Amino acid sequence: MQSSRYWLLPVVCLVWAVGMVLFAVSTQAQTAYVANPHSNSVSVIDTASNKVVATVAGLGYPWGLAVTPDGNRVYVADAGSNSVSVIDTASNKVTATVAVADPRGVAITPDGTRAYVTTPFSNFVSVIDTASNSVVATVAVGEPFGVAITPDGTRAYVTNLGDDSVWVIDTASNSVVATVVVGVQPEGVAITPDGTRAYVTNAFGNLVNFTVSVIDTASNNVTATIVVGDLPTWLAITPDGTRAYVATNSAVTVIDTASNTVVATVGTGTFSVPYAVAITPDGTRAYVTDSNEFSVSVISTASNKVVATVGVGDGPLGVAITPGIGPPTSKDQCKKDGWKSFTVPRKFKNQGDCVSFVNTGT
Repeated sequence: MQSSRYWLLPVVCLVWAVGMVLFAVSTQAQTAYVANPHSNSVSVIDTASNKVVATVAGLGYPWGLAVTPDGNRVYVADAGSNSVSVIDTASNKVTATVAVADPRGVAITPDGTRAYVTTPFSNFVSVIDTASNSVVATVAVGEPFGVAITPDGTRAYVTNLGDDSVWVIDTASNSVVATVVVGVQPEGVAITPDGTRAYVTNAFGNLVNFTVSVIDTASNNVTATIVVGDLPTWLAITPDGTRAYVATNSAVTVIDTASNTVVATVGTGTFSVPYAVAITPDGTRAYVTDSNEFSVSVISTASNKVVATVGVGDGPLGVAITPGIGPPTSKDQCKKDGWKSFTVPRKFKNQGDCVSFVNTGT
């Protein structure tokens, strides 16, 4: 049986001999997963209500995390337990652990088959096969911290704290194919949806001007350097690619990616120490962890104002949001994931609309 993870349209009720049956269509509810290292837990936020709906306990100092493209699993870097924990998003329980020494950043390939995990104190990136949940390769990369994968899945960009550079991994061969010099102690990295640029936070800058470096992914050259707030850590780019939201020491800096200029500063006086950012699939909101508090702040990307604050665990760091999965667009998709064919012909002509089956009584 499927619940309300799909597009919610007017409900059609049919009374059968066995009881009442509802056919409904709805979008998959988006949830934000937040790593709370000092609570050894992950908080699960319903982004519609901005309330914590579950807490995954028993982890070991979770740091970074990433959601698989199908939204079914979350890979969590448990730095304190030298492992990566795999959370099933349906049950919000840990279903697997993968031994990885002191992990920090996590990124998953667009096809969902592999997770790339940085281990700065072991000086390599671990590659996890998500089918078997086992490490299938390691790539020596100095002191790796942040990681992001291009939309086509062919390259992983890894920040290297040790030598002020970004290393580029070819995901087919799992070998380093380029090294790009950026600012001092690069930490976070995010790639534009079109795959043409990588934005990198330089956490210590030159102790005067803290910056974000912009890498052209075709040439692997730095094409712009943007002065931002103090001590920039992690960042995220909107789904339309027009804005980059950068967590700094006491606020969030908003960059216009067309001009590579700062167009807004959000939350001055509101945040204590913002650390990581994730943006909803529709691009309307940015979720920002405050590592010095017990909260996540929600920014409206239209107004660039904080519109909600959600209490979570202690010292939240990483945050990731499940992808948006809308209604099926073909008859074949209609047959999957609990979708049923509705009897009234509509979108799919003779096939009818795709709907979810929900039993509401006997």
